[in-house]
Amino acid sequence: MNPIVDPRIEDYCAAHSSQGGELHRRLAEETHRDFRSPQMMVGDLEGAFLAFLARATGAARILEIGTFTGCSALWLASALPPGGELVCVDRDPKAVDVARRYLTEAGLVDRVSFRVGPAREQLAGLEGTFDLVFLDADKGGYVHYLDWALPHLSPRGLVVADNVLWSGRILDPKDDDDHALVAFARRVDDDPTLERVMVPLRDGLLLIRKSSGGLFQPPELSRGLSKTPPRPE
Repeated sequence: MNPIVDPRIEDYCAAHSSQGGELHRRLAEETHRDFRSPQMMVGDLEGAFLAFLARATGAARILEIGTFTGCSALWLASALPPGGELVCVDRDPKAVDVARRYLTEAGLVDRVSFRVGPAREQLAGLEGTFDLVFLDADKGGYVHYLDWALPHLSPRGLVVADNVLWSGRILDPKDDDDHALVAFARRVDDDPTLERVMVPLRDGLLLIRKSSGGLFQPPELSRGLSKTPPRPE
């Protein structure tokens, strides 16, 4: 993953944010040592941001689509209130075993249920609503996962999609993942029932929620364009 933000700025932000601690450090080391794509792991800065969102919205039931080795799951599970639940979906049983081990060591595994297998199949078996849905899986599936998530959001629900800037490749898309992420952003833009904000945190996050009805956006602004208002006579 090529950095979007100057790494020195990101390090400064991380230093002034909540810290992950020894358990997160060991998980990061094991992931870098034992997995071929350790860059898929959510870092501490993004993890702290996710936990902050979960607490700020009072999320009691969270769905994570794409758990990998569990860094984000550690942060999200720690933000749950008593009786809360985190549902983790991932297709890699080896990665899930690592996530389960660290969540157990953290004393959080009783808040977590794991669904191992292709995300589309696992989502088909889920019931109820979620207060927060975190998308961090195959990019070609993002539109499908969003379409599934929206009717399963609670009234206060929030969808957070990771990697939406894709190391900047969305500006000049070439491969399938590039185009999938551009199509995903357009899917969100084209839905007048949604509020959204994209932030350049790590590899880019897109925050989405159902509009409460109080937001007015002229079509020009929703496309990132603005027209010069007419001058008064």
